[in-house]
Amino acid sequence: MIELDFSEQIAALRATFDDIRSVIDIDRLRTDIADLSEQAGAPDLWDDSEHAQKVTSELSHRQSDLARLVSIESRLDDLEVLVGLANAEGDQESADEASTELAGLQKVLGQLEVQTLLNGEFDERPAVVTIRSGAGGVDAADFAEMLLRMYLRWAEQHNYPVQVLDVGYAEEAGIKSATFQVDSPYAFGTLSVEAGTHRLVRMSPFNSAGKRQTSFAAVEVVPLIEQTESIEIPDTDIRVDVFRSSGPGGQSVNTTDSAVRITHLPTGTVVSCQNEKSQIQNRAAAMRVLQSRLLLLQREQEAATKKELAGVITASWGDQMRSYVLAPYQMVKDLRTNYETNNPSQVFDGDLDPFIAAGIRWRKQAPKD
Repeated sequence: MIELDFSEQIAALRATFDDIRSVIDIDRLRTDIADLSEQAGAPDLWDDSEHAQKVTSELSHRQSDLARLVSIESRLDDLEVLVGLANAEGDQESADEASTELAGLQKVLGQLEVQTLLNGEFDERPAVVTIRSGAGGVDAADFAEMLLRMYLRWAEQHNYPVQVLDVGYAEEAGIKSATFQVDSPYAFGTLSVEAGTHRLVRMSPFNSAGKRQTSFAAVEVVPLIEQTESIEIPDTDIRVDVFRSSGPGGQSVNTTDSAVRITHLPTGTVVSCQNEKSQIQNRAAAMRVLQSRLLLLQREQEAATKKELAGVITASWGDQMRSYVLAPYQMVKDLRTNYETNNPSQVFDGDLDPFIAAGIRWRKQAPKD
């Protein structure tokens, strides 16, 4: 005889779901969908293609959010029915299905609960991520490329649109730097916990002696700002250089000088873009990334000033936020949250959600300034 008792687990899931519903505000979500649907139905919508894409994208995301909430509520109801059926008929297949569905709902609600913690000023925005190799020579450049693949695989698994804006290849192997854009709601809030210095320890494939090598790479994450929020940058504050796009080994992949590098002279901030086909498009994309970085820099300076005036010095996230160890043992550990796993290959293949969720919860619980 089968006696499943998931009453406590289901009650906990319903409590979590109620909390999520109160934060997301389903009534407001439905109102937004109605308003966006009306805008999407306007006959002149596509007269402004950029505005039209924004409206249709926001409508799609909000409809997806509502459908997910409705689906979860329905699955919770079905789970209770399934448990009752398994107990009443002693059906092992139903019992196994109920156990699987319980685990699935716990995972889905856990992920959704994390999203409700993303309520910062820019958390809803798409993200621009830059990876730079640090100390460690060729190993560091190779590590930077491993991180790039890791984040692209993570985005692919979530069906998030990604645009690689620029890649600077190293001479021997790997990359010096790479910048890519993730166009998804809450991409910045989600990926912002990945910002910091990442450390790799392994037996170097580039060292003939096979010695253990430690290398570093830096990850920067900034929100993509709206066009209307663009910071005014005087032409006298920037230097624009054009060059030919290139691939690994310096092989030319473009026969015109379409790639653009913009240097913001007052801060020394440099942005490159070679993804688009024309110089005009690359310059526009690079300027938008530059404005995003300067906006975040401005916010950070304001926050630093507030800290100084308040006379409070608190620990920052630190230079080294995560270690990836491949030798002499296998482990990836986040040094802020202490979350760890002994499967680095899975992490490098894009399995970042547990680290990101732990980081978001850690940041929410950290003492405020």
